Amino acid sequence: QVELVESGGGLVQAGGSLRLSCTASGRTRGIYVMGWYRQSPGKEREVVAVKTFGGSTDYADSVKGRFTLSRDNAKNTVYLQMNSLKPEDAAVYYCNARAKWSIESPVQHFWGQGTQVFVSS
Repeated sequence: QVELVESGGGLVQAGGSLRLSCTASGRTRGIYVMGWYRQSPGKEREVVAVKTFGGSTDYADSVKGRFTLSRDNAKNTVYLQMNSLKPEDAAVYYCNARAKWSIESPVQHFWGQGTQVFVSS
């Protein structure tokens, strides 16, 4: 299994910045995608940014140009740098990892516990 531990949420004023971190542990060698999702009250969970290892990084249109997803392979950690934050960015942010350990095994999704981001106007 894979465990994901997030940190970095908090309260920030509109226009400010935050950096979220997510560290994976356990059977990390099977991970091939990591990213961030978010969920606001009354809304469905939505993708924010996902990175395919050795491939591209994709962003939601609403965060392009403001958020940057990066990865430190040695630390099994991904970061989400969030700049120019808006009140509508406030949500619980969840780290996600997709893992597959063999051709025969199914893709498995793992989630962190979530970290709250508040943005005051």
